[in-house]
Amino acid sequence: MKINKSYIVLGLIIAFTMIFELAAHADEFDEATTITFSQPVQIPGNVLPAGSYLFELADHGAEPNVVQVFSADHSVLYGTFLTIAAESQQPADDTTVTLAEPESGGPAALVKWFYPGREIGNEFVYSKKTEKELAQGSQQTIVANQASMSNSDSTGAGN
Repeated sequence: MKINKSYIVLGLIIAFTMIFELAAHADEFDEATTITFSQPVQIPGNVLPAGSYLFELADHGAEPNVVQVFSADHSVLYGTFLTIAAESQQPADDTTVTLAEPESGGPAALVKWFYPGREIGNEFVYSKKTEKELAQGSQQTIVANQASMSNSDSTGAGN
């Protein structure tokens, strides 16, 4: 049985959009953004269960390459991550993330996070083994529509 590649790509796009929603951003100075995942999502060294999480720059934005992930109510810190600067060719009006599906399966991994209107975002650093696996899998960039507070626009792979 031969499977058409376009069906596989369409399936991956649908899978990425179904697991992910974004909520409106909070504060510009630390780029605080609440992101709600409807399925587990991998971050370096951890897997976040489905739920809402607050992503923000450390020290009220003084550390642009250090991202902290908290529970939505800011009561639990899930991790502090040293990131590398990632460039976006065209900044979006809404929060943008890139997710990668590991070739071996498992939860999608959060690769990049861009605050609305920014050309420079944060790329999460994974172990060499995980980086290699994520590079071999497919990636999907998702732009949130803050008005509807859900994913309404998906753009090409590999950003």
